[in-house]
Amino acid sequence: MITVYGIPNCDTVKKARAWLAEHGLEAGFHDFKKQGVPAAELPAWLAAFGRDKLVNRAGTTWRKLGDAARAAVVDDASATALMLAEPSVIKRPVVRWADGGLTLGFSPDAFAARQGGR
Repeated sequence: MITVYGIPNCDTVKKARAWLAEHGLEAGFHDFKKQGVPAAELPAWLAAFGRDKLVNRAGTTWRKLGDAARAAVVDDASATALMLAEPSVIKRPVVRWADGGLTLGFSPDAFAARQGGR
């Protein structure tokens, strides 16, 4: 089963979910706002993408953080603490494909390449 992690009103998440549906790929959805960030998944996400890609430093949530909070993200532990406290700071969507592989963000080309790994 494919799982899409994110926030339902995020445009990129909407595009990813629509692409999956259009291509006949069944996907579960994990809503950060309702279900929280799955803490057990964060180590794998950090290993796959690194904190510099996983923490969206271009997003509104990051920009709204105070200087001290932004400066405190110096390692995986501090990035994890921030992502658990502020789920909207995570770049979206994170997708766990049926074969266990992970992708970050949405690109039709990247999703098409993954489609074989249902």
